[in-house]
Amino acid sequence: MRLTTSIDRFPLRQRFTIARGSKTEAVVVNATLSDGTHEGRGECVPYARYGETVEGVRAAIDALAPAIAAGLDRTALQSALPPGAARNALDCAFWDLEAKRAGRRVADLATLPAPAPVATCFTISLDTPETMAEAASRAAHLPLLKLKLGAEGDEHRLTAIRSAVPQTRLVVDANEGWRMDVLPARLALCARLGIALVEQPLPAANDAALATIAHPVPICADESVHAHLGDLAGRYDAINIKLDKTGGLTEAIALAQAARAAGLKIMVGCMVGSSLAMAPALLLAPCASWVDLDGPLLLAQDREPGLAITDGVIAPFGTEVWG
Repeated sequence: MRLTTSIDRFPLRQRFTIARGSKTEAVVVNATLSDGTHEGRGECVPYARYGETVEGVRAAIDALAPAIAAGLDRTALQSALPPGAARNALDCAFWDLEAKRAGRRVADLATLPAPAPVATCFTISLDTPETMAEAASRAAHLPLLKLKLGAEGDEHRLTAIRSAVPQTRLVVDANEGWRMDVLPARLALCARLGIALVEQPLPAANDAALATIAHPVPICADESVHAHLGDLAGRYDAINIKLDKTGGLTEAIALAQAARAAGLKIMVGCMVGSSLAMAPALLLAPCASWVDLDGPLLLAQDREPGLAITDGVIAPFGTEVWG
């Protein structure tokens, strides 16, 4: 078995801003496994919030080349690397290779429902109330908008956006940017404005307080959840499963099962990447209440071939994309 890696850079359609900063391109690491007949591919997005760098993730993947050549498989991979971007790229490459060898889809091999059309969130970047309201108005025809918040003046952003798009379904992502002293009032405002979900309002290190307050709007964990639930069930109503956090589809399936058993709803999310990263995550969409896989829509040019996304709805994908 031969492992190769590469780095791709995808310029974004426009600057992407959240509470922690801005970016103008998506930088991804690709892993390809080849047995001489078939190839399996996986893409990951290293994330600085979790201490990852592009160079470090690529090096972690490359370091496993001798073990893979000696027979390391997807099962052994789960203990060979910790949860994170590096393991995600390899895990998805193994799944893709297994499917091609078997002549079957990954969904069949994993006993998951076949992909079906699914509506995804479309992200509105953090900006002034007026700019965000204008962006939301342009995207009002889409089925679900995700508002990036987490800065002073979020009350004005929320009211301006809801005024601009009174009928559009909205979710909010504060990216750890709110404080406990303002949280009850902001949740109450979200409830009045008909916000469907509030994602990661408090820093992950300080989220225990969520167990002590009312949740007039469901609260979803993102930065607080990686590959295991821990004690989140008393704090959150839902979790955002991202393959770059779980370390791939294998662990993501297990996490989804644990979440359902704990009575938690599921959002399937992503970092900003191409269709190659979105396709494996789409296999979890049937168990999710919210799907946030709009990465390709944020790119100036997606990978070819890519997912077909029309009016916010992602069509089922073929094996030329992945799996």
